Amino acid sequence: MATATGAGTASAERIDPAAAAQETYDVIIIGAGTSGLNIARELAAAGLTVLGLEAGKRYDRHTYPRTEIDSSSQLFWGGGVELTTDAGLGLLRPKAVGGGSIVNQALMDRFDDVAFSSWRDQSGVPWLNEDDLADYYDRAEGNMSLKNVPEEWRNNNAKNFADGFDANGYRYAPLRRGEADCRFEDGNCCVECLSGCGIDSKQSTAITALPTAEKHGFHLIDCAEARTITEHPDRVTVTTRVPADPTPKGRRGFGKPTYFEPHVERTFTARRVVLASGAIGNTALLLRSGYGKQLPGLGKNFFTHPQYMNLGRYAEDVRAFAGPLQNYKSDDPSFRRQGFKLENVFAGPGNIALLLPGFGARHAEIMQDFPRLGCIEVCVRDTNPGEITINRKGNPVIKKKLNREDARRRDAGMAAIRNIFNATGAEEILHGQFGIGLHLMGGLGMGASAKQGVVSPEFTLYGSQRIHAADSSIFPNAPGINPALTIAALSLKAAEQIIAAS
Repeated sequence: MATATGAGTASAERIDPAAAAQETYDVIIIGAGTSGLNIARELAAAGLTVLGLEAGKRYDRHTYPRTEIDSSSQLFWGGGVELTTDAGLGLLRPKAVGGGSIVNQALMDRFDDVAFSSWRDQSGVPWLNEDDLADYYDRAEGNMSLKNVPEEWRNNNAKNFADGFDANGYRYAPLRRGEADCRFEDGNCCVECLSGCGIDSKQSTAITALPTAEKHGFHLIDCAEARTITEHPDRVTVTTRVPADPTPKGRRGFGKPTYFEPHVERTFTARRVVLASGAIGNTALLLRSGYGKQLPGLGKNFFTHPQYMNLGRYAEDVRAFAGPLQNYKSDDPSFRRQGFKLENVFAGPGNIALLLPGFGARHAEIMQDFPRLGCIEVCVRDTNPGEITINRKGNPVIKKKLNREDARRRDAGMAAIRNIFNATGAEEILHGQFGIGLHLMGGLGMGASAKQGVVSPEFTLYGSQRIHAADSSIFPNAPGINPALTIAALSLKAAEQIIAAS
């Protein structure tokens, strides 16, 4: 497996939005995350002229925000979190060049037939199976360095996780991550990677795809939010808000960010457009552009893998924040059948404080024991679809709740977590009650017909000849497995279709 070296940095050549708006490209890609940058690399290498538009900023290892508050405000929409209409779930939607691959832990799993058979039933698309996607998985894995966390570097939180599984007869497995060399012997802690990897070890698409794409002529404009899209017989136009001054001091990773800089509207033109801004971004853009009547399924079947952090307070320090943040996942067939999975996780003190139950003195008492807290997360394979709409200003509104079955899955996972904590000597168990949506999926679900989905098996929007999508927005339902590797694999398949059609 090849290890990419060097990142697309904040000092790379800047593209003047005004000049770029005068050109007609072969393809415009809206969104520079896992899907967008993988597709950009393939299309640019094939000789197509490609422009990328990303609403977030472009950072490098020297300029990623280094505090929790800066990370939340600068790397996510909504200043860190977007709430569903009933405030029952907090959605983490990345907003940076590299997208989710900047702020996640780069967990790379292939989907199993449990996920794919459900997708086939929902979509009617026969090639959604392990065999037909095997070559694309192979290629996606070949574009990055993949490793299991070395056993000798697991922290006490991981050790408790493994010991608790063994004591209860549960099955678990090491997590496979996209990393090159995290140099744990130097004292590196992966909790910092939640704000972007400071040593370019994590295999984000800013490392694995962007430099190669730019080498082949790909142009990227950051801080450029696409607002509407219009398809014409021979082209597609994208109306975008960009900074009035493309290179003001203090912006795009240099010094302190400028939050209120003036913006202007630019219109970019291409023969084709790829939607790669995720479930919420793609849906909101199409709804603002008037596609709601044409596509009755638009915004429907939205899933999030609701995740709940559960804390165990031990007599001795656990230091769950030290070294590798995640090591293990549940690999128990009964858990899979029950619709949940478990992982050992942690976060910084600010985020843990938000997720802890209790108020006032009680809350402060628990936080004083921060080093003694262990954490296990239950991730639900949700069955109750949500819906994405927009308000009068064109901003997304998300309706999403757990139904009785989803709550049962959450509670079954929490029961297993209690068994693990009890088996490893936790003095107190604290179940988080606030769900976090990290994997935002659907809204443009793939289907064999316009009645079954929004995007065709050829990755083209129904009713369109020139608009494509291949990111997590096309997922028919929740797979219950980390989606990053499958997004990359689907994007490679989509790139082949787009190149052939161009």
